[in-house]
Amino acid sequence: MITPELKATILAAIQLDDWDIDDATVASQVPGWDSLSHVTVIAAVEERFGLHFGMRDVFALNTVGDLQRLIDSKLQDKGKGH
Repeated sequence: MITPELKATILAAIQLDDWDIDDATVASQVPGWDSLSHVTVIAAVEERFGLHFGMRDVFALNTVGDLQRLIDSKLQDKGKGH
């Protein structure tokens, strides 16, 4: 399940007031979330959560749920001092 924080970050990055986003959502299903705005979304998520994603991480993402799991994994690693 994606967090309200991630949903709000995505919507703000693509300047969309509201949209139903869940684990299975792919970028192409969300108005305004195209290949160019994808960079903006990733940068906003990195900034909001204090993380950095490698290109391999980003290319492996297929759904918003994948992004949430990546965030959770990176935050867990960060908490362990990695």
